[in-house]
Amino acid sequence: MRIDEDYLVAQLKALLSIDSPTGYTDQVVHHCSRELERLGLTPELTRRGAIRAVRQGSRRKGARAIVAHLDTLGAQVKLVKENGRLELVPIGHWSARFAEGGRVTLYSEQGSFRGTVLPLKASGHTFNDEVDTLPVGWDYVELRIDAITQSRSETRALGIDVGDFVAFDTGAEFLDNGYINSRHLDDKAGVAISLAAIEALEREQITTPVDVHWLFTIAEEVGVGAASIVTSEIASMVTIDNGTTAPGQNSSEFGVTIAMADQAGPFDYHLTKKLVDLCREENIPFQKDLFRYYRSDSASAIEAGHDVRTALATFGIDASHGYERIHVHALNSVAELVAAYAASPLEIPRDTKEVSGRKGFPRQPTAQADQPEFDPENIPSVE
Repeated sequence: MRIDEDYLVAQLKALLSIDSPTGYTDQVVHHCSRELERLGLTPELTRRGAIRAVRQGSRRKGARAIVAHLDTLGAQVKLVKENGRLELVPIGHWSARFAEGGRVTLYSEQGSFRGTVLPLKASGHTFNDEVDTLPVGWDYVELRIDAITQSRSETRALGIDVGDFVAFDTGAEFLDNGYINSRHLDDKAGVAISLAAIEALEREQITTPVDVHWLFTIAEEVGVGAASIVTSEIASMVTIDNGTTAPGQNSSEFGVTIAMADQAGPFDYHLTKKLVDLCREENIPFQKDLFRYYRSDSASAIEAGHDVRTALATFGIDASHGYERIHVHALNSVAELVAAYAASPLEIPRDTKEVSGRKGFPRQPTAQADQPEFDPENIPSVE
């Protein structure tokens, strides 16, 4: 199936224009729901706003789920300081070094305000070398509001208070060579990939062997994610999220990076192998990786007690949870894989039942691999 790259990129631009730090996601939920309706699906919303849109297939049970998350990193007001500025705590796990200098929107009960996150010692003309020696951390930054206030009482009088949400500008830049630089590509790019895969399935009028549940969660960055949106019909779930391209990792900004494990443990052997096999069959470039300091919607679903096979297909991000960069090649590749997975045959029929006997339960390979015969004349040297 051909992925409409223009559509994918347009959806990513639209998503990046909507602030959605965890806990302040209503607007992006409305946007995503409208787009799903336009594509012909009927979204269902949980009480808090997670989205489920079922694309019907030939069978209801043994359904597949494909999940991405709408929420992003951000911050909240911890304290209104005596100087009228604001102390912050992060939403999600990220370093304050990437918050410094960030332009933001603060959402209060009375309305929104613009501002800048600054280190406590922000002026070299005042603090000289202390600007460079100030430690990095959320205790060493503050939010300067673009409003007339120089005291706690003046800031409070504006309607700003503890707990208000702070959303960071993305600074999105789409380059002609395919690179995309922006905050919050994790996981707005994953959502755009899901929408592009749905668009391809609808355009080609593909019938899938089982129902496909397209899930969009709203609290992945704080560890909740898919904990409560998975239903009993779902047998397997593929998460779309970022892969970390960094020294010591095997991820790439090109092709699909298939995760074999993260800090929650190995992903399902058979579902992961299916994704690898589909990449080979469809000539989709891919590589494998493991993530030691990483979790996703898959982890939250398993930890919540859902008995589903899980796998993780990622687009490589450079500087994840910082000043992120991806390439559109990876987005197209993951979308191609997701669409191919949705349309692929059901290989473990037993998975249509929650519990059954041993018949049909798969096996993992144990046979000894073929190796060349030993040649005493060709012994590897040890240096």
